[in-house]
Amino acid sequence: MPKLKTKSGVKKRFKLTATGKVKHGVAGKRHRLISHNAKYIRQNRGTSVLSEADTRTVKKWAPYGLD
Repeated sequence: MPKLKTKSGVKKRFKLTATGKVKHGVAGKRHRLISHNAKYIRQNRGTSVLSEADTRTVKKWAPYGLD
């Protein structure tokens, strides 16, 4: 069997936690932040854990795991 390629976008955007969950950066933090209130900006700080349904999809795109 040939080797499977990892989708290059997945390498850049996701990391695995120690328990196998997928971490990702939160959307909506780059620009146009004046139109958002302080609570929105504060709650979207840092990273969050992907839902279980999306985790299955991302793990298919990275067949040999993520660093």
